[in-house]
Amino acid sequence: MRGRWTALTSSRREFMTLIGAATAAWPLSARAQKAMQVVGYIYLGGFEASQLLLEAFLKGLGEMGYAEGQNIAIEFRWAQNEVGRLPELAADLVRRRVDVIATPGSQAAALAAKAATATIPIVFNIGGDPVAVGLVPRLNRPGGNVTGVAFMGSELVAKRLELLHALVPGARRVALLMNPDNPSVEPMIMDLKATASSLGLQSEIFYATTSHEIDTAFALLAQKPADALFVAPDVLFVDHRGQIVALVARHRLPASYGSRAFAEIGGLMSYGDKRSESFRQHGLYVGRVLKGEKPAELPVQRPFKFECVINVRTAKTLGLTVPRRLLIFADEVIE
Repeated sequence: MRGRWTALTSSRREFMTLIGAATAAWPLSARAQKAMQVVGYIYLGGFEASQLLLEAFLKGLGEMGYAEGQNIAIEFRWAQNEVGRLPELAADLVRRRVDVIATPGSQAAALAAKAATATIPIVFNIGGDPVAVGLVPRLNRPGGNVTGVAFMGSELVAKRLELLHALVPGARRVALLMNPDNPSVEPMIMDLKATASSLGLQSEIFYATTSHEIDTAFALLAQKPADALFVAPDVLFVDHRGQIVALVARHRLPASYGSRAFAEIGGLMSYGDKRSESFRQHGLYVGRVLKGEKPAELPVQRPFKFECVINVRTAKTLGLTVPRRLLIFADEVIE
C-alpha cells in the first residue's frame, strides 16, 4: 500500500497491514500455481480516505467465503484522483489476467475497465444510471461482461437540495460544487438547476478537479457569496472532505453533502445511500462472480437504504434552528 499505514489506528493498521503483507507475499506466478483467484481493484481516489469502505467490501467478500491472502488475492490500484491514470491501471490488470475487476465508487473507473476488456468480468459500484452512461444496456439482464451496484446518487440530489432548503428556508442563492471529470455531472446539474428553480433559488456552479482547485473554488465563492452550498457526490470530494468542511466552516456556509463522512467531522447535513452497505453489496457481487455466476445474467443491484445525518452542533454555530420535522426525518442527529 505504498507505506500508508502511519495514519491508521492501531487496530485498523493491523487489519490493513495483513492485506498488504498477504498481497506482497503472493506474486502472481505463485498465485497461479496455487490456483488462487485474483481480483483487480481500481479505486479513483486514494487509500487513506477509503479504508472504511474497503473494509465493507472485504466484509461482503467474506460473506461469500473469500478472504484476501487465503483463497483469493487482490491487486489494488489507487488512481489518487487522477482520472487520466484509469485507462493505464485498467489495462495493467487486463495484462495480468485477473479473474474479475472491481471498480468501487467511480463511473470513470468502471468505464475505463469496460474499454480495456470485453471478456474479464467487471463489477462496478457507482452513483448514477449505468444505462445512461453506457456501462450496461439494461438493468435486469446486463448481457455483457459488466454488472454491479448502482446507488443512483444523482437521483438523490433533488431531495438533498430540498432538505437543505428546508433547513435554510431564507436562502435565495445556492452554490454548487461539482467535479467536471465525473461522467454524471451533466445530468446532475440539470436535476439541480430544475430543483433550484422550483424552490425559487438562484444557483451557480463552481468546479474543482484537484485539492488546489477546491481552494480556488472557495476563493471565487468568497467573491460571490451564497446563502448555502451543495457539494456534489464525488470520490474527489470525499477524499478531501476534511479540507472542504474546514473551508465551509471558515466561510460560515450551511452545506449539504452526499456522505455521512462529512457530517461526522463537522458538516451540517448529509443525505445519501448507506455507503458501507453498498460497498458490502459490491463485495458480495464480486464473490458471486468468482463462484462462477455470469455478469450477463446478474441484474444490477440498487440499494434502497438511504440515510440523513444532521449535525446539530454545526447548526448552532451557524445560528440555525433545525426544524422538528427534519429532526424526525433524520436517521441520526449529532448533538
